[in-house]
Amino acid sequence: MSTTQPSHQTVRLSRGKHSSPSQGVCVMELASMLAGEPFTDRPACADPVLGGLLRAYNDTIDGERRQDLYQVAALVVGTASTPEVQRMRANRCLVFATAHRRRSRWRRRHGTPALAAHLGQDAPGVLAVRALGRVDDVRHRELLALVHELVWMGQPRAEHPADIAAERVGAAQPRPLSSARA
Repeated sequence: MSTTQPSHQTVRLSRGKHSSPSQGVCVMELASMLAGEPFTDRPACADPVLGGLLRAYNDTIDGERRQDLYQVAALVVGTASTPEVQRMRANRCLVFATAHRRRSRWRRRHGTPALAAHLGQDAPGVLAVRALGRVDDVRHRELLALVHELVWMGQPRAEHPADIAAERVGAAQPRPLSSARA
C-alpha cells in the first residue's frame, strides 16, 4: 500500500489547524506548502495581517467558497514585508470592518476596531471577517477583493496588475494622425 503524502495539488482546503497535510489544510497551511516552508498556518513568507484575515475567513465560510482560496494561497506567498506595510494592511482591514459592521450587534459582540487593533496581528483581519456577518456571494467577492488589495499594498507600482493592464491598453491605442501630411 502506498503511503505518499498529499501535495499542494491533491489537498482539499478545510476548517481549522492541522498537524499534517494528510489531515487537511487551511489556506495558510497551503501557502506554507507552496513556499516550501515547514507545514504551518503561520508561514514566514506571508504577511501576518493577511494570515490573520485568511485564517479567520477560511474557518468562517462554507466548503464550496473555501475552495476559492486555493488561488489566494499562492498570492500571499512572498507578502511578508515591513512593519509599515503591515500597519497599512491592518488599517485597511479596520476600515473594511468599520464599513461592513452592523452597528449595534457587531459592536457589542466584538468591540470597536480601534480597541481591537492593539490585540495582535490577527485582530484586524478577524474583525474584517466578523464584520461581514453572514457570507453570501457578494460579501465573498468583497472579501476576496480586499485580499487582492492587501497583497498589492507595499508593492512597487510598476508591478501592480492595474498598472500593467493600463500600460498594455495604452500601447494598443492608435496613435493620432499627424495634421501635416506629406
